[in-house]
Amino acid sequence: MTGSGAGRLSGKVALISGGARGIGGACAARFAAEGATVVVTDLLEELGRKTVAQIRRDGGTADFMRLDVTDEAGWRETVREVSGRLGHIDVLVNNAGIQIARRSFFEVTLDDWEKVMAVNATGVFLGSKALAPVMRAQRSGSIVNISSISGLVGISASAGYAASKGAVRIFTKYLAVQLAPYHVRANSIHPGGVLTDLTAASYADPAVMQRNIELHPLGRVGTPDDIAWGALYLASDESAWVTGSELVIDGGYTAR
Repeated sequence: MTGSGAGRLSGKVALISGGARGIGGACAARFAAEGATVVVTDLLEELGRKTVAQIRRDGGTADFMRLDVTDEAGWRETVREVSGRLGHIDVLVNNAGIQIARRSFFEVTLDDWEKVMAVNATGVFLGSKALAPVMRAQRSGSIVNISSISGLVGISASAGYAASKGAVRIFTKYLAVQLAPYHVRANSIHPGGVLTDLTAASYADPAVMQRNIELHPLGRVGTPDDIAWGALYLASDESAWVTGSELVIDGGYTAR
């Protein structure tokens, strides 16, 4: 399995967590279109395999592997298999994330908090921890962590979501400093409101959708492709001198 065609990621191997759909699926498709060999990981096996099949139909190179991002041993095995088979891993997109039902801070439970933190924050740590030795040995690599504008400002209706995305933001900066001597970069992306499977139910309410449109000065909510283009830049050599940065892609939400 090797990348095909010329492109901004030609010859690179990219591993994407939560890559079956939404932002992760858009990143997988965009990366493959730019020449990367993409490894899509997710717990959603059927959707993940459909995403890979579509990438292949479009002429890209991709494969699917089941992965629970909260499982340290699973991360180690995934990285061992991919690096053993392909020889290198150049890009990691830590995208997998969950959200719980919106509750006020006075209603949120410890179980709510721990479930979200396990996936959204600990999952990013485990993925980075598993990939770092490979990237250190090859003295190159780009880690792209998907955070949120909820990691920048206190807008989230979920305590765990806000805290987890804030954790991803500052952990990314820590990672950037730790890995810089090995020419490995780490950056975070902070999307605004994006129409994905996680937000579809909420946005199905016309009043909620209209309110979100009004909150974004560019006059619409985002699409997964809007985020994938930013991830492509951070994954590519075009961002060779960019590390520890926050790429905010939010239609102007946080500019107010």
